[in-house]
Amino acid sequence: MNNETITVVGLGSMGFGMAQSLLRAGYTVHCVDIDPARAEALTRDGGLATPLGDAVADSDIVVLVVLNAKQIETVLFGPQGCADAMRRGSVIVACATVPPAFAREMEERVNSLGLLYLDAPISGGAVRAARGELSIMASGAQDAFDRAAPALDAMAANLFDLGREAGMGSAMKAVNQLLAGIHIAATGEALAFAASQKLPLSRVVEVISQSAGTSWMFENRAPHVVEADYKPRSAVNIWLKDLGIVTGIAETAGLPLPVTESALAQFSAAVEAGDGQADDAAVVKVYARAAGLKLPGEA
Repeated sequence: MNNETITVVGLGSMGFGMAQSLLRAGYTVHCVDIDPARAEALTRDGGLATPLGDAVADSDIVVLVVLNAKQIETVLFGPQGCADAMRRGSVIVACATVPPAFAREMEERVNSLGLLYLDAPISGGAVRAARGELSIMASGAQDAFDRAAPALDAMAANLFDLGREAGMGSAMKAVNQLLAGIHIAATGEALAFAASQKLPLSRVVEVISQSAGTSWMFENRAPHVVEADYKPRSAVNIWLKDLGIVTGIAETAGLPLPVTESALAQFSAAVEAGDGQADDAAVVKVYARAAGLKLPGEA
């Protein structure tokens, strides 16, 4: 049994699996979500469904697996914010995809309260989260990294130490999201192109997955299209946020990103067509509609 106590805030597809991984590693885990049913579901694995203020006051580490920068700031400093309730010297591990400048701002604010902050965005998806096999891109003060590292190891197959300044983890996550978003949009484009040539999409997945044109995103998302399964694991809407962060960083740096901007335009078109809440593989429909193509599952 690990003698540290951890609060996980945000029990969506990633946070739920991360909490499970921490429980398997023997931590005492307080589980917090705006949907109480999600926290209650983790009590079957030994988690504690605890109000946020009480949870963080009892915790050595608080892991924030929320959606965006606004939610991080609200959880920490909003009307019911928890930063003031935390023990001095405890560690905040922030896992959302945010601009690097925001991560640096949060580090400064929580440090002023005697707390530690680790900028620690995650990658890998819900299945890997549940297995404790995420990639975590962490940056922050040495004390923050050292204190959080054993818990991060319990959730990750790959823990990357990206330096002593918050923001570097978020910068690396932006590189990852640039590539991931482009690869998903390219997967949709390739599948629509294949359909235009009357190739069976199941066969396309089989062949390309064993050929030089493959990518992790192709192998993960293309089967969703073949199976006409657009139940959201990662929704289209996420990419407006994440690629928006990428293009915003690039604009500040004076760097053109024409391929990224093209991918972002396809996700924007998918949202405008009503697919914002669908699985991000649904971006294929943008291409298919433009050419009047029928995808699997469509009459």
